[in-house]
Amino acid sequence: MARIVLVTGGARSGKSAYAESLYHGKQQVTYLAPTRISDDEMRARIKLHRQRRPQTWQTVESSYDLAALVKKTGSTAVLLDCLTILTSNILFDITKNCPTIPIELQQQVEQNVFQELEALIDYVKVIDGELVMVTNEVGCSIVPENHIARVYRDILGRVNQRIAALCDEVYLVTCGIPLRLA
Repeated sequence: MARIVLVTGGARSGKSAYAESLYHGKQQVTYLAPTRISDDEMRARIKLHRQRRPQTWQTVESSYDLAALVKKTGSTAVLLDCLTILTSNILFDITKNCPTIPIELQQQVEQNVFQELEALIDYVKVIDGELVMVTNEVGCSIVPENHIARVYRDILGRVNQRIAALCDEVYLVTCGIPLRLA
């Protein structure tokens, strides 16, 4: 039976480490990384994440056609880290850095992200696999000062809700401690 898990939490909450621990001892895991290396800080963050993972895990870097990429690997154990970066990549790909994002484009971004994730979830269910997804909880802090940040927060919040509804298990991680929500 397929298992679909969402792990959420704030920045540096321990959510990625917890998500990785759900595959403890598994040698064949496909790690989906939608991260784009944009500067030295991001390069250093990626390096730390890679060092923490087992060498046997296969890393696939992409923001699109995730289900097709997983299919090519033949893996039945998938970890997507993270929905937050996936969402920002799709947001900026669609809006091309518009100074303001009209509601129609916001809806398009949200739908594109959701469809990407829904296709991945559906594929993992078909192969009776396991999918662990990591996302940030961005709605617990102050309201962002600028329009783009508010739009991003709102889109990610809605995507997180929609994806959580499709999951078998949902965890909130804070201070490195996971709490099962569903």
